[in-house]
Amino acid sequence: AGPSRAATWLWISIAQPRLVPSADQSPPLAAMAPKTKAVSAEKVAKAVKGTVSRKVKKVRNNVHFFKPKTLMKRREPKYPRRSVESRQRMDKYRIIQCPVTTESAMKKIEEINTLVFLVDIKATKLNIKAAVKELYDVKCAKVNTLIRPDGKKKAYVHLTQDYDALDVANRIGII
Repeated sequence: AGPSRAATWLWISIAQPRLVPSADQSPPLAAMAPKTKAVSAEKVAKAVKGTVSRKVKKVRNNVHFFKPKTLMKRREPKYPRRSVESRQRMDKYRIIQCPVTTESAMKKIEEINTLVFLVDIKATKLNIKAAVKELYDVKCAKVNTLIRPDGKKKAYVHLTQDYDALDVANRIGII
């Protein structure tokens, strides 16, 4: 066996005088050992008192795996991807293409206060209603639409009682 711990300490202190602890420095390792043992004993006691938790394997009831839902932030670009804002292509002049001037359309103008127009195929009833209001300064009660066999959309614009379809047709130049 080798030399004892005290003898080793003495040899170190003789060989290297700088390693000798002074009065203001911490005590040697032998004095520190009981504290560390006490701390480790406390940890063991806590572990013994507490319940032993084992890692439970999750039971999978489904063969499909779904990616976990994580935080999805909105995009906040540093610069605009388009240099110029896009203008609205469906304006009032594109929506209403032309009035229909057939005999049946004239009959509707005279009898049931309805104007008939050919409109853009993508125009909705609300778009048609707004375009008629802007172009002819009349209020629409109702709009009916149909797509003709030739692929064009036809709109029947029924005006309110306050406006006369015959006067509007004269202003447009149908009659």
